[in-house]
Amino acid sequence: MSCRVDANRLHGPGVPDMTSGIALMLYAIAALQAWHRELPRPVTVFLVSDEEVGSHSSRPITEALARESAAVLVLEPAARRGAVKTARKGVGEYILNVKGVAAHAGLDPGKGHSAVLELARQITAIAKLNDLEKGLTVNAGVIRGGTRTNVVAAEATVEIDVRITHAKQAAALDRKLRALKPFDKHCKLSIEGGINRMPMERNAGVAALYKKAQAIAKQVGWKLEEAAVGGGSDGNFTAGIGIPTLDGMGGAGDGAHATHEHIVISEVPRRVLLLAGMIESA
Repeated sequence: MSCRVDANRLHGPGVPDMTSGIALMLYAIAALQAWHRELPRPVTVFLVSDEEVGSHSSRPITEALARESAAVLVLEPAARRGAVKTARKGVGEYILNVKGVAAHAGLDPGKGHSAVLELARQITAIAKLNDLEKGLTVNAGVIRGGTRTNVVAAEATVEIDVRITHAKQAAALDRKLRALKPFDKHCKLSIEGGINRMPMERNAGVAALYKKAQAIAKQVGWKLEEAAVGGGSDGNFTAGIGIPTLDGMGGAGDGAHATHEHIVISEVPRRVLLLAGMIESA
């Protein structure tokens, strides 16, 4: 994937998510320093390197810095039509392990209890936990099991992605997953994992930041929209501890994590202006 300019688009690996956000931050701070001679208020910049794999090492630092801040501006890419993000789903990952009883599939099939078959039944049961109307999704995404075709499988595993819209959904869903019982009494189940990021809900603090962002955008004839999205970010953490958070402040484009990822070049100036304005007034 080469970095290239095609008409009004800048293409390249990680351009929308999220090197453009870092670039916007650098230029917004530089512009404020040039205009005011110094920043109008203290600003902490924290670049997180492990967000895509769960933010396990950075989360305590993120939350500690957020508690010292009046607001958090997350430079994740913008949503469609350049919208900022005022709500995100909570994200969790569970691993369901099944232990069965191995046997020779040809000589002693009756003595075996297949972990793969048990897992298939469990996945069907797990799928029934989906509730799209309430924004709750449970996806069995990665499956492993068995050793050879002539062996009744003794072990099988599924990795499950969970998304929730409201924090109150977390405990109920967790109970249901941990309450799963084997269909075959000779098989044993164990489950690990949980909700990694609680939802970023559109609370009063988030709404107030969005209102300020709207007002700044209006000054340059820009009708700034808001969006609720299914993916999580570190904004989930900061909003979850009660710090006003506005997400999606980075570049506007499309194709994050895909081969066509890009930002729209003409959108860059006003997004820098928006970020600088929010630093001044948030």
